[in-house]
Amino acid sequence: MIFKLLHFLPPSSYRRLVVLPCLLLGLSGLWACSESTPAVAPEFGLIDADASYATRSLYQNLNRLSPDHVLFGHQDALAYGVLWEGDVDRSDIRDVTGSHPALYGWEIGDLELGAAENLDKVNFVRMQEWIRAAFERGGVTTISWHMNSPVTGANAWDTRPTVAKILPGGSHHEVLVNYLDAFIEFNKELIYFNRNGKERSIPIIFRPWHEHNGDWFWWGKGSTSEADYIALWRFTVDYLRAQGVNNLIYAFSPDRSRIDLKHFARDYLYGYPGDDYVDVIGLDNYWDLGHPANKAPVEQQRRDFAQSLKNIVEIAHKKNKIAALTEGGLDKLGNPHFWSETMLPAVEAKEDMRGLAYIMMWRNANREREGRDHFYVPYKGFEGAADFIKFVRSPLVLLEQELPNMYLRPRNVD
Repeated sequence: MIFKLLHFLPPSSYRRLVVLPCLLLGLSGLWACSESTPAVAPEFGLIDADASYATRSLYQNLNRLSPDHVLFGHQDALAYGVLWEGDVDRSDIRDVTGSHPALYGWEIGDLELGAAENLDKVNFVRMQEWIRAAFERGGVTTISWHMNSPVTGANAWDTRPTVAKILPGGSHHEVLVNYLDAFIEFNKELIYFNRNGKERSIPIIFRPWHEHNGDWFWWGKGSTSEADYIALWRFTVDYLRAQGVNNLIYAFSPDRSRIDLKHFARDYLYGYPGDDYVDVIGLDNYWDLGHPANKAPVEQQRRDFAQSLKNIVEIAHKKNKIAALTEGGLDKLGNPHFWSETMLPAVEAKEDMRGLAYIMMWRNANREREGRDHFYVPYKGFEGAADFIKFVRSPLVLLEQELPNMYLRPRNVD
C-alpha cells in the first residue's frame, strides 16, 4: 500500500509529502497521523454484517480520511463532457487538472425497463466498463436510481401515489421486485479478481430513493406517507441483502431545500429508516449554491451551505456514520470564484467539525448532443478553470491520483 500511495502522488501534490513520515511507521500506522494529526477516527461498522472485505475497507478508509481529506466526485465523468463524448479514459476534470475525480457518480434510471441506455443516454454496458476501469485505478463509485413508477409506468417525476401499492402485499409489489432484480443482474457484472484469483464484487455507494423530502418524485413527500417511505427503504435493503448483494454502502440523501436550518435534525430525519438501514448521512444541496429559487443574499447562502455540511457531520458523528455531500453544485458556474469563495471555505470547516467523506457535483451535459449549456465542473477552455484548480490543490481535497488504496485494510488480506 505504501508504494501504491507513492505512485499516486503526482508532482502537483508534493506539498502533501508531509504525510510520508507517517508511512515510514508501516501500514499499521498509516492512519495514525496526518498533516494536522487529528484524533483518529473510530471504527464504524457497515449495516451489512456480511459486507465484502473490499466494501468494509472502503467504508473504513472513507471514515479515516474524513478528518483531513474529502474525496471530490463528478456525475457521468467518463461518459462525456461539455465538448466531447465517448473518448477513451477522458473526463473534463482530468482535462483541467490532470487527474480524474476520486469519486464517480452513475445513474441507472431505465435499467428496470430493460433499456440499453439510462435516462441521460449512457449505455449500461459501457457504464459497467467505466466502473470496472475506475476501480482498477483506485477510484470510488456511487450509483443513484431515478426509477420509473412500477405502478403507472411513467418516469420518476410522476407524482401519482405509488409506494403503498409496491410494498409487500401491494398490487404491484412483484413489479418492484422485478426492478430490483434488474439491478442485481447489473451488479453481477461489477466484478474484479483478487490477488488469489477469486471473483469479487466492486464496492458501490448505493443511493436509492433520494430527495424524498421533496415533492417531485413518486416516492417523495406528498405522494407517499413517511411510514410507507421507510417501509420501501427497508424492504429495498432487506431484499438486496437476502439475494446475496453484499457490496453496497447505503447512502441516505434528503434535499436541503426542504430543510429548515433552525430545525435541521428534525427536518433531516424525516423518513429516516433507522441506523440499521443507513451507512452514509448524505445531503443533496443545490439550494445554497446559487439555486435560482433561493433569494437569500449570496453571503447568507454561503454561510448556510457551510452550516448544512456541519450539521450532517454532527448527525453522522452521533450515529457513528460517515457524512457526504451526495449531490450538488452550481449550474454553469456563473460565479468565477465559486470554488474558492463558496466550496472551499465550507470544506475547510473547523477541525472539530470535519468529517465530510466526499462531495459530488452533478454532470457536465454534452453541448452538441443536448443543445444547451448544463455543467457543474469546469471543462477545458472554461474561463473559471483557474479557480477550480486552486480548490483541488487544497490539501483537504483529493482527486483519484491522490488516493491511497481505498480497498485495503492494514494487517488484513482479502
